[in-house]
Amino acid sequence: MLTMLLSSAVAYFPEWKSGVDWLEPRVVTPGEGTQPPSDAIVLFGGGDLSAFDGVENWMLEEDYAIVGSNVSTKQGFGDCQLHLEFATPAVVEGTGQGRGNSGVYLMGLYEVQILDSYENETYFDGQCASVYKQRPPLVNACRKPGEWQTYDIIFRAPRFHAKGDLKSPAMLTVLQNGVLVQNNYEIQGGTFYMSPPSYDAHSLREPLSLQFHGNPVRFRNIWIRDLMIPEQEVAAADVNDQTEATP
Repeated sequence: MLTMLLSSAVAYFPEWKSGVDWLEPRVVTPGEGTQPPSDAIVLFGGGDLSAFDGVENWMLEEDYAIVGSNVSTKQGFGDCQLHLEFATPAVVEGTGQGRGNSGVYLMGLYEVQILDSYENETYFDGQCASVYKQRPPLVNACRKPGEWQTYDIIFRAPRFHAKGDLKSPAMLTVLQNGVLVQNNYEIQGGTFYMSPPSYDAHSLREPLSLQFHGNPVRFRNIWIRDLMIPEQEVAAADVNDQTEATP
């Protein structure tokens, strides 16, 4: 949560820039949405936000909710398949990062940016579907402001050695509106506004978070599939237990 709060307070801290001269993602026109499979955990299907903590400032409508605060799931997740649908405000206000800004934080640490990037210029590794400040999307697949959009995310959590150093990085694939925008990207560490990415050891399961960045972004149809293989989870849990016990 601290990461998200800091990223919201951009006016008070110096900005870190990667220094990479990115090519602008080309624009493609996306083709429509999906219901959860039988083994999915439905985090929000309309009318009930009980899967999340911190939803007091959200506005709940019949089949969608409007973000009003940073929220996190009560349940922790590691390797997973995540589906969610979002819509940036139909009435366009602001420019760049001030337009329809939110974000999906896998494990509360690794952000896939949500932004109104339809004919809206901003830095490429901060536009919609970027791994924030690390990797621009392969293409700009955004729909017009106010239209519903989809994210389908395949995520593999990072693994850490017993002493807390990185064993294997997190990996991420993202489809936006059915279009591949991140292809098995190796995440470089936590996503930050003021500093380069870095890893700190954490457990194999951490809450999923949604960011409030001051814009009334809407969400609906959020579900997740647990992709952890039980044997791998037991082995990784043993390592993480040793990590926590290591002085």
